[in-house]
Amino acid sequence: MGVEVGAQAARSRALAVLRLRSRALAVALLPAAVAVVLIAGGVTGHVGGGSWDVVRWVVSAVAVVVLLAAAAVALVVARARPALSPTVPIAEESAPDLYRLVRDLADRLDVPAPSAIALTPDCDSWLEDRTHPAHGPPAGRDTAAPASGADEPTDGVRGGRAPQRGATAAPVLVIGSPFLWWMRVGELRAVLAPVVAGTGPSAHPDIAAARRFVRGLDAAVAVTSAPGRGPLARVVLGGIGWVARLLLRSCRGHAAEMERGVAAAAAERAQTVDYGVRIVAQEQVGLAYAGWDRLLTRVALPAWRMGRWPSRLDAGVVSALTELSRRDRLAEGFASRLGERPACDLLEEPGSVDEAASLLAARLFHGGPAENGPDWAPVAWQEYPDEVVDRKWRMDAARLHRVLDSLGVRHSADPTAPDPDGPTLGRVLDHLTTADAGVLGIPDAVDAPDLSHAPDPSTVPYGTAPEHAGSFFPAESDDEADEDSRGGMLAAGLTAELAREEAAAPPRSAPAGQGPDEALWDDGALPLFPLQPPRTGRELLADHVTAMVCCAAVDTAGAAPGLDWLDGPSLLVDGERAADLAPRVLSLVEDGDPVPLRDWLARLGVRPEKPVRLV
Repeated sequence: MGVEVGAQAARSRALAVLRLRSRALAVALLPAAVAVVLIAGGVTGHVGGGSWDVVRWVVSAVAVVVLLAAAAVALVVARARPALSPTVPIAEESAPDLYRLVRDLADRLDVPAPSAIALTPDCDSWLEDRTHPAHGPPAGRDTAAPASGADEPTDGVRGGRAPQRGATAAPVLVIGSPFLWWMRVGELRAVLAPVVAGTGPSAHPDIAAARRFVRGLDAAVAVTSAPGRGPLARVVLGGIGWVARLLLRSCRGHAAEMERGVAAAAAERAQTVDYGVRIVAQEQVGLAYAGWDRLLTRVALPAWRMGRWPSRLDAGVVSALTELSRRDRLAEGFASRLGERPACDLLEEPGSVDEAASLLAARLFHGGPAENGPDWAPVAWQEYPDEVVDRKWRMDAARLHRVLDSLGVRHSADPTAPDPDGPTLGRVLDHLTTADAGVLGIPDAVDAPDLSHAPDPSTVPYGTAPEHAGSFFPAESDDEADEDSRGGMLAAGLTAELAREEAAAPPRSAPAGQGPDEALWDDGALPLFPLQPPRTGRELLADHVTAMVCCAAVDTAGAAPGLDWLDGPSLLVDGERAADLAPRVLSLVEDGDPVPLRDWLARLGVRPEKPVRLV
């Protein structure tokens, strides 16, 4: 009963969208109908002479203009390419067990099977219509003849029923790649059940037609808003865009209710499949999302900034969530599931699929190139500490000393040092250890500015402040206070140096051959989902000082670079992560107080006066 109610609600809303389309067509044809009546009246002699001739010509001219405008709008809506989610297509030959699972699930739900399967580097799953001519054949469909040699139509999942003549092709099933690695086979089936159930309502002609109309309007708005047009084209497309936006606003409510009805019908239909497992699987969805977000922002992002992209991100999710279950008592018991069969076993070559999804994640979240090159290469997890962490620290330390050289900062104050002109941590400590060295430029408490206007930390948006920040100062006030302080000048120099390096980087070029998915989204818009906003000068300075401290610890105290699955690059001292370094660096950077950091260095046996190795 619930399935029928949801489906009926979706169909009624779809009809409302189609009625809106019909009314728009009627409005466009109305002047032509009036002109036909006037012309017929003139021919028959019922309406003629005097002012009627003028009215007839005016109405006929208006009808022609309106018909031409309507034809232009209809042409743009019909030919505009709807948005396509960037995905990794999965052919049936590369995942026969996964296709079999989806086909069996569709049979149990008594709905059409999806036309193909694709993966996305995100913790979500959905159905996507790719029947527009610009999208080409479904991603998983074979372009060659079937093995039997017959030219029989299929629904994209081998063994499935062929769609009847005139029927709407089934949508593509897009699965979040982290689900395949973290979830077990039964959990994946339970999570996909309500998604696959959505192919039933999608096959209804009215719902399919309403969706095509809405997607066409949305694509038309995007086409008319594209820059780089001539004056005449801007005027014409501006009018078309106005009509498309008006229609889109008018049907937006009906379209939203239609999708809610489709989702309700699909969820109700899926109640019959693995209901108990679905409850547990939904917990895994939230856990996978948390681990994926942490892995991207803490682990992958530093590597991407170094020109390296981790080639096994999905496998890293398992390690990150296993570490989370070890640390967090709320996640206890989740790691015990790892003895069951993982869903990635449904793939013939999970390693190559993981690599493709990892490269796509780097493109979407960082804007990296589509192909490997000298400055863009994959990195394995076992190579991460040396290839990313150690190299990042030494590059940051080298940049810090270049900026110090440009500011004319003297080297070691100790003439008896082994290499007085070498890059030492002592040089950084001496420069920042002054009354006005802090980034905020506050020499003492008496001259400190009024910070009563500082925002409540709970109101600061996520991602706008460093994870270890102990104070929340408005960015504008920081910048004004930074200008005359040593730390502020150093932070400004680092910002300028990074900007020069980015400007000098070669432009990214699109690959010569692109797959059907990659050719349908604009590389110029990358990254589509940037992970973090640009770092502030204070964050840059703290990062570079931390890198210099870590280089000194590695070179003089036997420490080692390491990878923490939840926190990213880390310093290992006697095999343990040094988690108490950040607040001591902030004391030096913000307040010019070196005592906590010097005590920490002395306890570990780090020699600040000894030069470190740079890249």
